[in-house]
Amino acid sequence: MALSMKKICNIVHGLKPTILMVIGQIILGVERNKRPKLTWMVIWQSFLSAMLGGSVFQNLYILSLVVTSATFSTAMTNLVTVVTFLLALCFRLEKLNWDKTSGKAKVMGTLLSLAGAMVLTLYKGPDIVRWNTHLDLVNHGNHHSGHAGGTRTNMVLGACASLVSVTCYALWFNVQAKIAEHYPCPYSSSALMITMAAIQCLLYCLCIQRDWSQWKLGWNIRLLNVSFAGVLSTGGLFTIVAWCVRIRGPLFVSAFNPLMVVIVALAGTLVLNETLHLGSMLGGITIICGLYVLLWGKAMEEKTKLQLPETSSGDISKPVNIVLTHSSAGASENDI
Repeated sequence: MALSMKKICNIVHGLKPTILMVIGQIILGVERNKRPKLTWMVIWQSFLSAMLGGSVFQNLYILSLVVTSATFSTAMTNLVTVVTFLLALCFRLEKLNWDKTSGKAKVMGTLLSLAGAMVLTLYKGPDIVRWNTHLDLVNHGNHHSGHAGGTRTNMVLGACASLVSVTCYALWFNVQAKIAEHYPCPYSSSALMITMAAIQCLLYCLCIQRDWSQWKLGWNIRLLNVSFAGVLSTGGLFTIVAWCVRIRGPLFVSAFNPLMVVIVALAGTLVLNETLHLGSMLGGITIICGLYVLLWGKAMEEKTKLQLPETSSGDISKPVNIVLTHSSAGASENDI
């Protein structure tokens, strides 16, 4: 597979991915600086949330992009719902209910998604015919040599990085739920989390990137790239997702995740000159099918839970006949 992230770095004048994460986080942290009074518990939860959903997740995701391809890494992100379900089972936050159809659907969806991830990692297959377009951003903005195809070692490394990043992202959802309980201010909590993520990414980048010339941006596409990553990819994404979850729920939001695989696959083939393999297509489709089966089972379970209170209230509202005997009525009249 093509090293799509390395190609993008070539396009943006050799901007290092770790520096991109630092500056992108700082841009949004400066943009959103209004927040109410905080407690130490909220600060600790925000730090943990920034580490899971910010620094660790994004750097591992970038590593997966570098050693594999955009299509591979994007397809692996559809495992977030599956990993969240497995973690909920481990922490006893979710019941399996194997005797019900919803429980069987959740298990089948999980197995399908895991099988798709294995196909995506271990099977490459023949190349799918590439569209011939005149858009060639890679060769047009190529400032560095070094173009290598993905090897089996790179695929395994990328799969491990993607799996760990997906696990961190699934844990991030649980931490965000705890923050919402103690600090119900989504915009302020997002600003706090991203500011802490910027500090974490900065410390990490200073440890591995000692070349200060790499930090220079200038008025070119590198500045545009970090601005886009900070304002839209990080700030806009978190804000819109939080708003959609609050309005329609997490299941509605998760149902649109597979669209990202389709869009990235098309964009990578058309713009980044990326080769699309049969294994990527089969693995991505299998993961998407497993995701929708899992969501269908979860939706059935939620629908059953909503119907239970209606049934119980209906039983209570049934008329009850009270029979008074003649002696009790007479006793009541004497008391009056």
